Amino acid sequence: MPLRQNRCINREFEDIKLTYIVTDNCILCKYTDCIDECPVDCFYEGPNFLVIHPDECIDCDACVDACPANAIFSEDNLPDEKKEFLLLNEQLSLIWPQITDTKEPLPDAEKWDGVSGKLQYLTKTSLET
Repeated sequence: MPLRQNRCINREFEDIKLTYIVTDNCILCKYTDCIDECPVDCFYEGPNFLVIHPDECIDCDACVDACPANAIFSEDNLPDEKKEFLLLNEQLSLIWPQITDTKEPLPDAEKWDGVSGKLQYLTKTSLET
């Protein structure tokens, strides 16, 4: 499946759906409260991060309030310093397994929640490797 790299730039078509994006505050926390709220199972799981598949997300907003780490943003409300996460969510959702059930957060989740600059700790390998 090809990546939609012009997704944020090309808004010519009215029927283009927006997506939600998991950002850096999920790294090393990986709370899965959002999983139960998602009606379409569009979350994918890596070793220390979750992502949303942009083609599967129906823009329902249910995951935002469910995330205890405040790590999920609408594409339209994504802060400039987090724009790289749009492409990261798309890329990683193509290689990571889908997650449909909640799990315990990572052991040090509380310690890492709210810590900035966590992108350097993102593990991109698949859980299945």
